[in-house]
Amino acid sequence: MKYYLIVGEASGDLHASNLMKALQQEDPQAEFRFFGGDLMKAVGGTCVKHYKELAYMGFIPVLLHLRTIFRNMDYCKHDVEAWRPDVLILVDYPGFNLKIAEYIKKHTQIPVYYYISPKIWAWKEYRIKNIKRDVDRLFSILPFEVDFFKKHQYPVCYVGNPCVDAVDEFRKKGQETAETFRTVNSLDGRPIIALLAGSRKQEIKDNLSRMIEAAKDFPEYQFVVAGAPGIDPSFYREYMAADTKIVFGQTYRLLQQAEAALVTSGTATLETALFRVPQVVCYYTAMGKLVSFLRRHILKVKYISLVNLIADKEVVTELVADGMTVENVKAELSAILEGGDSRARMLDDYDCLIERLGAPGASERAAKAIVCSLWKR
Repeated sequence: MKYYLIVGEASGDLHASNLMKALQQEDPQAEFRFFGGDLMKAVGGTCVKHYKELAYMGFIPVLLHLRTIFRNMDYCKHDVEAWRPDVLILVDYPGFNLKIAEYIKKHTQIPVYYYISPKIWAWKEYRIKNIKRDVDRLFSILPFEVDFFKKHQYPVCYVGNPCVDAVDEFRKKGQETAETFRTVNSLDGRPIIALLAGSRKQEIKDNLSRMIEAAKDFPEYQFVVAGAPGIDPSFYREYMAADTKIVFGQTYRLLQQAEAALVTSGTATLETALFRVPQVVCYYTAMGKLVSFLRRHILKVKYISLVNLIADKEVVTELVADGMTVENVKAELSAILEGGDSRARMLDDYDCLIERLGAPGASERAAKAIVCSLWKR
């Protein structure tokens, strides 16, 4: 069968590439055409456009590139229509993908499937109307989404979470000793606290300097930054203390050795929990009081971290907007270090979270469901 996939960022490239591999196992004759990235290219098929040509983040960059965005969107619509795949598989990236779904549903008979649901439960809940109208099947990677969509009379299939797969695959390679990790990265013998300050320059700028300032109260620990891919090491130096270390391409190795972590919200909070590393979620933004107000009155969810959203309770402390102060970071970090008041409770909650997420195999389960449903059509 012919599969057309559309992703718009690096995480989508990763998840889509794993899905493609699983589809090949279920359907050895699978043909792929896609808007994607290097990982998808490595699996095979035709890359129509790289996601880097699509990925504009923030209001101003999007506004400045509107003509390019619309041109890419039109090209994509007509390319899908001309290739006539057996299924169109959309991966996250809702601003672009929901427009494609609308067009394909209106002008063709091609079934539209969505892998990794748009996060309309956080905001833009009105998009449920478009999803119900334009998407034939939706495959979720977050267990609480099942009840959310059920509330809207739209059934979804929970297939598991790819982060579980990624951490499981990493662990299968074996346990690295703390001594080896320290030697390779020129670290000393003090316990490690991991700093995961985000993947975008603005996040790093806003959060890392405050994390480092808080670290001064913990001289018995060494703080190690997980460098984000695509960010030049020189960018970090402006916000780091002279004795702070940074490692690139080693986030899982770092988490495996860390006693605790300060994490900017995102997938990293879930990955940190899967490694059972106690954490404080730190997300500073300018105009903190205004952001806190908008969060309380506009966002539809109580939490910003995936850990708390999945657990449906406060497992990890979230220091957000005006709550992300150096003093608050110090207090919350003290509580999750060895002997701290919150450490044991958090680790117990992690175990419940991991059980709720289910076993590895998200890509395989999604591929089986996709192929099975297509054969039945």
